[in-house]
Amino acid sequence: MSSKVNENRYMEMALKLAEEAALRGEVPVGAVVVHQDPQSHEERVIGLGFNLRETTQDPSAHAEIVAMRRAAQSLGHWRLNDCTLYVTLEPCPMCAGAIVNARVSHVVYGCDDHKAGAVRSLYTLITDSRLNHRLSYEHGVEADRCAQVLRQFFKRRRAEKKAEKVKRQTLDE
Repeated sequence: MSSKVNENRYMEMALKLAEEAALRGEVPVGAVVVHQDPQSHEERVIGLGFNLRETTQDPSAHAEIVAMRRAAQSLGHWRLNDCTLYVTLEPCPMCAGAIVNARVSHVVYGCDDHKAGAVRSLYTLITDSRLNHRLSYEHGVEADRCAQVLRQFFKRRRAEKKAEKVKRQTLDE
């Protein structure tokens, strides 16, 4: 697993990806997959992603899924052994299931998701002993910044919807 310095560096990368998602009108979640070579212990980024559901009209295009697909392509196989996934928001049930099935070794995430979190907030999918693979996780890395990016996005979105509603009402008068 990464050092605290690298952990913060990778979360910073994920935050930049989340900001890119927001610029595209996507919910701002970013994800980075880092592979650690078992012999040399060298780390390298092998998958980057941010939410693309609106852009691609694909309900599965969450940041984690996008990053893991790219990581699997980079490695040339679907097993993401010796990989750590960094993500700005706690993974949902779909993503947590994909993380388990991809054999990711460790997850580091920013803020909890009290509406859909499947690591510890609502469900504990990645550590469920009934599954054939379990993994470790760390939460709260840059949590305040990760949450702030989401809050700002949704505040802006609400303001835009309100302005649109006022505009429609004005046109109807």
